[in-house]
Amino acid sequence: MSLNACKTLIRTSIAWSRIFSKGDELEPNEKGLQFYDNLFDECLKYGIEPLVTISHYETPLHLSREYDGWVNRKMIGFYERYVRTIFNRYKNKVKYWLTFNEINSILEQPFISGGISTPKEKLSKQDLYQAVHHEFVASALAVKVGHEINPDFKIGCMVIAMPIYPLTPDPKDVIQVMNADHKNTFFADVHARGSYPSYIKRYLKENGINIHFEPGDEEILKHTVDFISFSYYQSSCETADPAKQIKGEGNLMGGVPNPHLKASEWGWQIDPQGLRYIMNVLYDRYQKPLFIVENGLGAIDQLITDKNGEKTVEDDYRIDYLKQHLIQVVEAIQDGVELMGYTTWGCIDLVSATTAQLKKRYGFIYVDRHDDGTGTLERYRKKSFYWYKDVIKSNGGSLFEK
Repeated sequence: MSLNACKTLIRTSIAWSRIFSKGDELEPNEKGLQFYDNLFDECLKYGIEPLVTISHYETPLHLSREYDGWVNRKMIGFYERYVRTIFNRYKNKVKYWLTFNEINSILEQPFISGGISTPKEKLSKQDLYQAVHHEFVASALAVKVGHEINPDFKIGCMVIAMPIYPLTPDPKDVIQVMNADHKNTFFADVHARGSYPSYIKRYLKENGINIHFEPGDEEILKHTVDFISFSYYQSSCETADPAKQIKGEGNLMGGVPNPHLKASEWGWQIDPQGLRYIMNVLYDRYQKPLFIVENGLGAIDQLITDKNGEKTVEDDYRIDYLKQHLIQVVEAIQDGVELMGYTTWGCIDLVSATTAQLKKRYGFIYVDRHDDGTGTLERYRKKSFYWYKDVIKSNGGSLFEK
């Protein structure tokens, strides 16, 4: 069997500071705009459609230092100017857009995700959730503006999707899961439904948080996304037992390790079936198309010379990881989930955002560069490169070959 035929897409991002170097200028940088013209033209020449993230963990540093990032409401105006600029410039070259990368990560990583320069330990919940609100308004404004500029635009949110299971059947553990899960569903709820859910209003009230809404904010939030995109790497557990609340190694969003699952070298729980599960949860909840825009395995790869004298990486572990996850994607589609597409993280080795390491490699292409700065930057195709090429060529049919 195979997946339904679909377009060839590549996920990429526009660096805000290439377009507005400080972020608060009135006029964009023409050389930066031309850079992306060249990129998109090259993609389209080969029949590859760009899927573009507008803000991907790269808030201009000036906006962080001068305004404390998204804590400051002025960021909405700066973002709108940036968005209008790129939407108008690329309206005939890019159809698929994501407003913010892994927007729910701001709760755990306020600087990386929200450009907030106030140290996390000194950042109040009031300021943190006010920053979240500013991003919500900006995201909804991007949807509104985008649909005005080109009604054919498809604009989505992008969240970290991480299934959370109760560590035991104890009802207290189940309630603990519900409360933890609300921190994630909150972000997709606002994007997909256009308003703050009741459970988060309770949380805000109980924590003395009073979100300031400017006139018109509620109306802007009603401009909901066309689809839900997400990254998927792992699942976790929760428990109400304080003695067992030991955060798993590498778990960006918290959580207790699942004793039934193996983990990557960085402690991320490997759970292919969790992908099918979360796809069903998201689709049942929102009835909007889904797009898996990140999924992959960070691992330490060993560059070798094969029997043909070619340098490569025998990364069967990565092949197995991706194969098992893609099979679960097919299962979810058969369950009735509407899926727009799937893009891995990532096609080529790069610096990992969570650890700032090069040795944590995700790509199908090995880059000869190391954490200490040594290396030639030469590139070599891994075994997974050829395997994934066959997956694409066969429209997924090779996944089921014995």
